[in-house]
Amino acid sequence: MYKKYKRVFLVVLDSVGIGGAVDEEKFGDYGVNTLLHTIEKTDGSLPNLARMGLLNLIDDVNSESDAYYTRARCISNGKDTLTGHLEMMGVKTDIPLKTFTETGFPLELIQELERRTGRRVIGNISASGTEIIEKLGKEQMETGSIIVYTSADSVLQIAAHEQVIPLEELYRICKIAREITMREEWKVGRIIARPFIGEVGHFERTSNRHDYALNPPSKTALDILKENNYTVFAIGKISDIFNSCGITKSVKTKDNTDGISKIKEAIKEDFTGLCFANLNDFDSKYGHRRNPDGYMNALIEVDNNIDEIKSMLNDDDLLIITADHGNDPTYKGTDHTREMTPVLVYNRNFQKCERLPDLETFASLSATILDNFNLPILMGTSFLEKLK
Repeated sequence: MYKKYKRVFLVVLDSVGIGGAVDEEKFGDYGVNTLLHTIEKTDGSLPNLARMGLLNLIDDVNSESDAYYTRARCISNGKDTLTGHLEMMGVKTDIPLKTFTETGFPLELIQELERRTGRRVIGNISASGTEIIEKLGKEQMETGSIIVYTSADSVLQIAAHEQVIPLEELYRICKIAREITMREEWKVGRIIARPFIGEVGHFERTSNRHDYALNPPSKTALDILKENNYTVFAIGKISDIFNSCGITKSVKTKDNTDGISKIKEAIKEDFTGLCFANLNDFDSKYGHRRNPDGYMNALIEVDNNIDEIKSMLNDDDLLIITADHGNDPTYKGTDHTREMTPVLVYNRNFQKCERLPDLETFASLSATILDNFNLPILMGTSFLEKLK
């Protein structure tokens, strides 16, 4: 039985950091602030998210809000999607997963991948996904090779044109890559299938992306919820991030628009437990590509929908909006940025909302969720009793 809320909707605005990480310099970041700098660069407006307290977190004011609001600190050693989501669900990462950003993947790994797949590898560099298919897409189509690339994250990504390498084969190739990279010295967090379509000069990545992640290194809050017969409804890439562990139901999304639609559909369903959604366009389409205008438009899309989402919630529903890391689209390079993240907490019956103390770890989110369902907390401190 639950204490206060029958359903919790946890929505991750992927990479919408709010600056202020005390250890940002350790990660090579200086003065980053995804939300603030995006607003400043574009002169954008987010009135509905502001009503929930979001802008109070960057203006350091306490304007009236209809949601509790605070910031969360990441204490794990990393600033990537996997690290952020794992910590949210009660798992701290001390030793970051392997990255091959500077060197590309070892020749022995590439040769084994070629031998086992029967496909030649091209690329093998750190690159933007859209840029590398523009650069190598023509060669990939002409030769039937596979484009292998990485990023600042612990990932091995494989791109191929859907008309040259069918999806089923691309997925099989990625499964082989996952097997190969289980060797300790090559162990990356995710293998990602990146299919694309179109003609030379007009290539476009499709929504048929598929991630092959590692199982979480230990039990997460999702596992605890599932073991105790609560629903864990994953929307977007959540199921991929956790390699389906602890998930009872999942739906993929094409983009943020589809993700918002799927969240609304989930609200209409009857369940007891957690709905965990990720809206990824901020990160994948605009943050890495250093596109503040696109980033702002994605924020405005959420802002335009948030009041409808709130109006659909029941009296015993809790909505939490947060992020997993930063990706300042005005900053140098293409990498994620080490930042605090926003936490906005809404229920239609809250009496007087205020700023909560900063959360010492992302895991305080799962601590609160587990506390609500009378389950043992893995890590972090619940703020459930502060919600009135």
